[in-house]
Amino acid sequence: MSSATAEQSYTATEMMIVASARLLAGERVCFVGVGPPNIACNLAKRTVSPGLQLVYEAGVYGAEPARLPLSIGDPSLATGAVAITSMFELFAFYLQRGLVDVGFLGASQIDRFGNINTTVIGDYAHPKVRLPGSGGACEIAINARKVFVIMPQSKRSFVERIDFTTSPGFVDGRRPSSWLGAGPSAVVTGLGTYRFADGEMELATVHPGVTVEQVREQTSWDLRVADDVAETPPPSAGELRLIRDDLDPEGAYTR
Repeated sequence: MSSATAEQSYTATEMMIVASARLLAGERVCFVGVGPPNIACNLAKRTVSPGLQLVYEAGVYGAEPARLPLSIGDPSLATGAVAITSMFELFAFYLQRGLVDVGFLGASQIDRFGNINTTVIGDYAHPKVRLPGSGGACEIAINARKVFVIMPQSKRSFVERIDFTTSPGFVDGRRPSSWLGAGPSAVVTGLGTYRFADGEMELATVHPGVTVEQVREQTSWDLRVADDVAETPPPSAGELRLIRDDLDPEGAYTR
């Protein structure tokens, strides 16, 4: 699903980014991660949500990057930004005060309750793979008003039990009342989109050319499927042009 086929003129990753960007329609403040979340949020700012304020972990609020930032500390984020502050102030005065509407995260593993692992694959002391870790993702998952997740889907990533809880979603299906944020509300993969019902992930749409059975085959638990499951609208020519010409012309994340 990572490359274009004869039946479609876009990749599964491009479909995933476009579907994610559309979720941001009407949102105001979004805490952005690097990689595909970054492209999705910048696409949303150019399409469905021009007033979206992009917040980056290094201390940038209201970023207006002219090109795809390479990291959360990329100098391109500073040009045209509403404010540049310390990382402490950004987390303490914005995120932990409940002023961030959406946290947009990636994941290496996720379970049915939206708990995310970006720390290790395997045993923590002797891992098979050491991943980048949390950064600010744990605080974002707890304090952002809601959380969107974008990630590839396979049985290795959609798992019954994650190897390490980096960023909590619904712990055993519940959200502690002391946490500011409502938790994950949407997950987008290369196969479909998901919402949460009673703290559990539920398949809402399948992407063009994908069946519910194919989604089930790439999920390690008994997947809940919405009664009204539909097909995700495909990317438009304009959305694809923005991704390919403006946001990721070298195809670093989308090919």
